[in-house]
Amino acid sequence: MTNVSEIAPDVYRISTYNANYQLQFNQFLVKDDEPLLFHTGMKGDFETIREAVARIVDPSTIRWLSFSHFESDECGSLNEWLREAPQAQPLCTVVAALVNVTDFASRAPRWIPKEDVLTTGKYRFRLFPTHHLPHSWDAGMLFEETNRTLFCSDLFLHGGDVDPLTDSDVIGKARKAMVDFQSTQLLNSYPYTGNTERRMAELADLQPRTLAIMHGSSFRGDGGNALRGLASVMREVLGNEE
Repeated sequence: MTNVSEIAPDVYRISTYNANYQLQFNQFLVKDDEPLLFHTGMKGDFETIREAVARIVDPSTIRWLSFSHFESDECGSLNEWLREAPQAQPLCTVVAALVNVTDFASRAPRWIPKEDVLTTGKYRFRLFPTHHLPHSWDAGMLFEETNRTLFCSDLFLHGGDVDPLTDSDVIGKARKAMVDFQSTQLLNSYPYTGNTERRMAELADLQPRTLAIMHGSSFRGDGGNALRGLASVMREVLGNEE
C-alpha cells in the first residue's frame, strides 16, 4: 500500500513499504506552480506512484523530475514520467547530466550550479553536488530554501514500516541500519572518504528544518544537528572500513 503524507508545507511524502526488504521507498512531491518530484521510483512502480501523485496534482503537470544520483529507486522510471508530463525536465547534478542522464533520458536534463536558484513559484531550490555522498560520483542534495527542507536521499536510511514524520532520534536508527548493512552483501553502501565530514558540515550549515529521507521517517527539527550527528556515526562505523 502506498501512503501520502504532508511532511512540510506543500511537500508530500509518497511511501511504499517493501516487506521483503523491510524498507520504505519514498518519493517527495512539491506542490507549486511548477510541481517538482524528487525520486521517480523504480520503473516497475511507475503506475503506483503516478496514482499517488494524482491525489495531489495532475501528474501531467509535473515540471521537474529531480534525484540525487543514478540508481533505480532514484530515477528508474524517469522516462515513464517524461512521457506522462510533456513539460517535465530532469533536474540533476552536472556530473549526472554528462555521465548518465543526457544519454539515458528521452529529454535533455537541466543542471544548476550550487550558487544558483531554481524558482518553482513560491519555492526556491538549490542543488548541491555531494560527490560520493551518500554514494556515487554524480550524487547531489536538493535544498528548498523557503521552508528549509533538505531532500537527502539515502542519508539516515532506517528500516521498518515507520511513521511518515518524526521529531525524535533518527541518528540511532540510522546507525543501527548502517551497522546491520555491514554484515550483508550491501556492506559499505556509504563510502567514507576524507571529504565526507566536510560535505556533511556544508549540508548542516544550511540549517534544514525538515529532512526528507528516502528510506524511513522524515525528520522535523534541528536538521543541522542531526547531520553532524550522522557524520560522527559514519566516521565511527565506516571510517576504518577498507
